[in-house]
Amino acid sequence: MILVLANEVDPEAEYFVHELAGYLPDVVVHDYARDGGPRTVAGFDELDGVDDASAVDGVVLSGSTAGVYESDAYPWMDDQRALVRELVDEKIPTLGVCFGHQLVNDALGGTVEHRGLTTKLVSLELADDPLFAGVNGTVPMVHGDVVVDAGAGMDPIASADYYPLVATRHREAPLWTTQFHPEFTEALRDRVRRDFGWSDSPDSERTFDDVTATRVFENFRRLASDSA
Repeated sequence: MILVLANEVDPEAEYFVHELAGYLPDVVVHDYARDGGPRTVAGFDELDGVDDASAVDGVVLSGSTAGVYESDAYPWMDDQRALVRELVDEKIPTLGVCFGHQLVNDALGGTVEHRGLTTKLVSLELADDPLFAGVNGTVPMVHGDVVVDAGAGMDPIASADYYPLVATRHREAPLWTTQFHPEFTEALRDRVRRDFGWSDSPDSERTFDDVTATRVFENFRRLASDSA
């Protein structure tokens, strides 16, 4: 079973979490931003749908329109930082997506800064990592914050011309993070255009026909199962 910790603070943007969960069979979604959550892995068995913490094969930290520097407004972020550090210590397979990417690196001592909104398809240089098996380097980006310094133990596994730390992986724990949204397919484009000003560049050779980022979830499920 995969536990998704939903971090979205804006109900109008929760469709990203719903889309993400659709790619993960045997998933339990917990609204961490609204309901709070455990600071430790042992607390998983207190969540609805989780009978035993040992039944959790992996954890996904979702995106959010909040920034990791808004802890005063959203105190639950400090709880999730503590949880991230225990996930590393316990070597529980974990995937951070967008805000999750930023919070993981921040929790491990990295730095996140606001750089302005990017909403377009970009080309990545992908490392030879099992998380990216079958994943094309063209991915959709919707973010305003960037990781400028990776957290302790985190190495870059993907980069863009404007963003050296688009994705990271821990050297010792089964922990991966991606700035891009693997769940963002062409089906969401019009909604994202309305909400975030998505831009289709007429002179770009990149199209959604090239996007295979949803395979990240299949790969993560396999990695989590192999670690169980």
